[in-house]
Amino acid sequence: MRILHTSDWHIGRTFHGVDLLADQARALAAIAELVAAESVDVVVVPGDVYDRSIPSADAIAVCNRGFEAIRAAGATIIATSGNHDSPARLGAGASFAAAGGLHLCTRVADVDRPVLLADADGEVAFYGIPYLEPEITRAELGVPQARSHAEILDAAMVRINADRGARPGGRSVVLAHAFVVGGEATGSERSISVGGVETVPMSAFDGVDYVALGHLHSPQTLAESVRYSGSPLPYSFGESSHRKAVWIVDLDATGLAAVERRDLPLVRGLSRLTGTLDELLTGAEFDAAEGHYVSATLTDSTRPVDPMRKLRDRFQHAVHVEWARPEGNPELRYRERVHGRRDAEVAASFLSDVRGTPSEGEMAWMERALAAAVSEPDRPATPEAAPEAAELTA
Repeated sequence: MRILHTSDWHIGRTFHGVDLLADQARALAAIAELVAAESVDVVVVPGDVYDRSIPSADAIAVCNRGFEAIRAAGATIIATSGNHDSPARLGAGASFAAAGGLHLCTRVADVDRPVLLADADGEVAFYGIPYLEPEITRAELGVPQARSHAEILDAAMVRINADRGARPGGRSVVLAHAFVVGGEATGSERSISVGGVETVPMSAFDGVDYVALGHLHSPQTLAESVRYSGSPLPYSFGESSHRKAVWIVDLDATGLAAVERRDLPLVRGLSRLTGTLDELLTGAEFDAAEGHYVSATLTDSTRPVDPMRKLRDRFQHAVHVEWARPEGNPELRYRERVHGRRDAEVAASFLSDVRGTPSEGEMAWMERALAAAVSEPDRPATPEAAPEAAELTA
């Protein structure tokens, strides 16, 4: 049996406010093409199919078209809910969908009820473990004292292993959405720790032929049979160095036979650019970034006016810009910076920081304003306050 392992689609996610649905549709189409090209039998998606618990109508449409394309390419689909998904919404109509080859495993009570698929060597049991939040699932799993993700996952695996034991000689695959010890986060994942330890040990999956993990967004191999596929698209600039991929997993009569990586096409690159605004707009060294999502750090001596609009004249997909003034010591405390300086000097320094060095005319207006403020006599708030003020002064 040949399995394609992908995860963390996050359909409906935005990137610095930019809609990614078109990019996500292209990524899912590429996965469907791989299914056909590699003669894949089963596609497993361990969690975070959607980016939020109530996805938009457009996100649902993109996801459904992805499922349809994968199914049309010849693969059965098994997916679980992650910490971003709503189990109830993702699993709505699960029994009906299963009849069409889409198995949605979102109920904690069903962790030990595998999806059974057969090949020439017999059955393979696919156990889908939805994201297990300890506070919500510990009672349902019969471990009311559990507080950590490890304790909750252990309880789920006890049930799964009991079912596996009743299938002697059978092969097994587990889908789990969890942060396994040894995995490395990319920064775009939402924390799954709420009042407890979020990591789980890899030993929890001992004896399983293949463990398809979801939650971390880069492809990672924790053991030959325990892997993260990562997300099909980068969801932060911290992932700019990652090549997105899926795993092609082959099972033979005895269990795991081989695992191979297949890189996904780069839908759109990510670039972090640094320089003055003029350098970024004219430099030939930035040509390759013109079609990328761009994060720009500007080093102009004064803050440029409307830099994002100007950047987008060249970099259509610029999504983030910040100004990092090249000189000065940002660690210096404000009190130390203004100690012993005249009011006019402090005001001029403030203007220089926020908009550039003031002109001679602006400085003249500022000096006059400060002089007027100093020479303006203090007036008591009420007539009754004047005698009291005089007594205090005396």
